[in-house]
Amino acid sequence: MEEKVEEKPLLRLGEVVPDFGAVTTHGKIRLSDFKGKWIILFSHPADFTPVCTTEFVAFAQINPELVKRNVQLIGLSIDSVYSHIAWVRTIKEKFGITIPFPIIADLDLKVANLFGMIHPKQSTTSAVRCVFVIDPEMKLRAMIYYPLNVGRNMDEILRLIDALQTADKYKVALPANWRPGEPVIVPPPTTQEEAEKRLQESYECVDWFLCKKKLP
Repeated sequence: MEEKVEEKPLLRLGEVVPDFGAVTTHGKIRLSDFKGKWIILFSHPADFTPVCTTEFVAFAQINPELVKRNVQLIGLSIDSVYSHIAWVRTIKEKFGITIPFPIIADLDLKVANLFGMIHPKQSTTSAVRCVFVIDPEMKLRAMIYYPLNVGRNMDEILRLIDALQTADKYKVALPANWRPGEPVIVPPPTTQEEAEKRLQESYECVDWFLCKKKLP
């Protein structure tokens, strides 16, 4: 008899993420405790490993910029809270860096399975490097997955937050490689009349469907 594989719900962009409670290095938390903030929930494979250590140093270094943007970092791995505490203390001792955000101890894989962080072709006992960007209404706005052997790019994570917040504030889209201060894309016209009018407006247009403007 063919074994049935349990299907887990797929996280989809734009939908409210599942809430959960967890033990962390900052005590017990619920994800919904941070409603009203942007949240970056990210997983790492294991404490006391080289790539993960460099990432945590890097996340701590960008944390002040994230705080300015009303973003809460939350880490996670399938390690105990005691392992997390020891690792955080080691990072402080070896790098002089304090880890200012909570790290979830997910020994029972509850959160990892809830958010699809376990990819069996990579590992059945470690989470891959996931990044989930959640907005103040608890809606999932972006997901990025990295393999176990490639560390994340902090510049891109900051750029992604800036892009999402700018898009929400000004109701615009952002071109490839966009950085704050650069022109943004005006939503394309939806009628022929609007398309004709668009080319007469004071935008930087390549054609009727692709026009950019500077933000105030």
